[in-house]
Amino acid sequence: MTRLQVQDLVTEFDTRNGVIRALHGISFDVGDSEIVGIVGESGSGKSTIVRSVIKLLMPPGRVAAGAAHFNGRNLLEMRERELRQIRGRDIGFVAQNPFSALNPVLRIEKQFANIVKAHGQRFNHGARQHAIDLLTATGVGDPERVVHGYAHELSGGMAQRVVIAMALYMNPGLVIADEPTTALDLTVQRQVLDTLRRLTSESGRAMLIVTHDLGVVAKYCDRVLVMYNGRLVEQGPVSEVFVRPQDPYTVSLLESVVSAGALSLSAEEADPDGTAAVPQIQLTDSRRA
Repeated sequence: MTRLQVQDLVTEFDTRNGVIRALHGISFDVGDSEIVGIVGESGSGKSTIVRSVIKLLMPPGRVAAGAAHFNGRNLLEMRERELRQIRGRDIGFVAQNPFSALNPVLRIEKQFANIVKAHGQRFNHGARQHAIDLLTATGVGDPERVVHGYAHELSGGMAQRVVIAMALYMNPGLVIADEPTTALDLTVQRQVLDTLRRLTSESGRAMLIVTHDLGVVAKYCDRVLVMYNGRLVEQGPVSEVFVRPQDPYTVSLLESVVSAGALSLSAEEADPDGTAAVPQIQLTDSRRA
């Protein structure tokens, strides 16, 4: 079953020098229990896709055309009030910077309570225990202490775990993660991604993850979308795209990673026992332009 279907998505930015088209007719699907990665260089449109889909674009950005059907309903045609109910309840969002997603002046427990109340429910003992259970599941060692504290008291990895727990609190069918581990050290990156994948697979959730790291895609994703200059140049199963890339940009992207040894989670850096955290990408049968 298709969880998310994006069709001919066009996003533009109005500037003093005219209209800049950031996305050119992007189309893709995300199925149940599927993890889809979006890769590409900086400025290729990766984050613009996910923020367009859930209408979190900041001005002067705007969606100019296209559709984004979630469970059969077009998110882009919804009013903001209706969409706010979808976000959090049906679609969880994990931001790149956890500290920008957390309120610095509210205790963590209060922020969980606000999520519950925003969807018309009471934050009672059972709801609080659900927050504690999720924090435990995401790897927070002392959840009781954390819920009584503030964001600035957390490390980057701990803050990201809290954000993941908040994104999963209402049991959404789709989780969107926008560069969720960029600011974290390599060991914590792996731990956070392992947690996301485990919690996704256990519940049958779908996940759309934005990353610049092809090693992350190789280990964690079922399918991959390759972005270049606002265009989706290639998509397909990771095992096919990484072994037999069809677009010249995908070929060069993969070769640059392998030649530079640039996988961000290497065996030496991420695993004390030397076990590779992310499989090395071996290019075979690549078609050059």
